[in-house]
Amino acid sequence: MSDNKVLTGINDDGNLPVSEPLKKDERKKKKMSGAPKQVPRTLESTREKDETMLDQLDESQVEELQYDLTVDPFSKYFDKTYEPKVLITYSDNPLRKTRIFGKELRRIIPNSINLLRNRSGVKKMVKSCTEKGFTDIIIINENMRQPNGLLVVHLPDGPTANFRLSNVKITSELRRNHKDISTHRPEVVLNNFQTQLGNTVSRMLASLFHYDPEFKGRRAVTFHNQRDYIFFRHHRYEFTPNGKVRLRELGPRFTLKLRSLQKGTFDSKTGEYEWLITGKRHRMETSRRKFFL
Repeated sequence: MSDNKVLTGINDDGNLPVSEPLKKDERKKKKMSGAPKQVPRTLESTREKDETMLDQLDESQVEELQYDLTVDPFSKYFDKTYEPKVLITYSDNPLRKTRIFGKELRRIIPNSINLLRNRSGVKKMVKSCTEKGFTDIIIINENMRQPNGLLVVHLPDGPTANFRLSNVKITSELRRNHKDISTHRPEVVLNNFQTQLGNTVSRMLASLFHYDPEFKGRRAVTFHNQRDYIFFRHHRYEFTPNGKVRLRELGPRFTLKLRSLQKGTFDSKTGEYEWLITGKRHRMETSRRKFFL
């Protein structure tokens, strides 16, 4: 019976299917009549509201947040009282792709240097880098010959963010040439960080870059948050002969997922966590529609 319905084009309810032109006419009539536009049901559109979402704060909470931003660990950066100086290093004995990825981060992040770790502990590096005037440390971890984690330590007093790193594509894998990356300071674009935790993470990522971009270089780095996955892209603006603007990806490309945010600098034993995902199935993620950034 069902096969006959398929052959004759009859729906399960016994009616003929509505043709696409008729559907378009119906949508047009609804639009002309002022009927509300139907919004597709996605995980984003059905997201569970979080009491820390920035657009849900009342007036007193907004004032409190604004005050917190003036005294948080990144306030001096946004007041432009110092220029970021970043050390990029690795877990012990990094393999080729991980080393290349670190070098490409150095090309992207102004005033950064790239050094091998030489088995130095994180606490020892924090002390040494603080004394030498560094403002941040990025440690690239790897597993199965692939970079798989980023530990970002803001100096001198934290916080420390631990990210899972995935989908890493270096410039050669994108069929790009690293020589196309100029030394101009890039513009930093931060998209869709909607909670107080997301705001902290976005400020931490922004503080790795110089606050004064050189627009002459037409470079832009983007951190786009979607469902708690942070997608990184690196582009250059280009102009076509007819005056239109297009984006040309320079690479590298990667995705971050926050594992934890720790107060202070790295301390795996007694450190106090502001936020932490635990458990095999991430027990904090009680719903697929609940996001934290």
